[in-house]
Amino acid sequence: QVQLVESGGGLVQAGGSLRLSCAASGGTFNRLAMGWFRQAPGKEREFVAAISWSEGNTSYDDSVKGRCTISRDNAKNTVYLQMNSLKPEDTAVYYCAAGAGWGATPMTRTYAYDNWGQGTQVTVSS
Repeated sequence: QVQLVESGGGLVQAGGSLRLSCAASGGTFNRLAMGWFRQAPGKEREFVAAISWSEGNTSYDDSVKGRCTISRDNAKNTVYLQMNSLKPEDTAVYYCAAGAGWGATPMTRTYAYDNWGQGTQVTVSS
């Protein structure tokens, strides 16, 4: 079982930036597909970004494309989500997820992941 611990959330003004981190343990990190999802109050959990374990291919939801960058450091067993030009609608709890993966294909669906972190709150004020 893979353990995931997110950090880096907080309160930021609209237009600001945050970098979320997710430290993984208990698995072979360089063979794990990783993803970021978010859930706002009263809404379903939704996809934000994903990175494959093979070739580091990435995928983004249209709502964050151009503003967010997902990356991974296999030496540190950590995946990052750099978020820029934040908007109030980005306010949510952000979850890191890990899964066995499909090689070079980023996984964008929640059911593809079987390990989840506890989440970190991101609040963007207007």
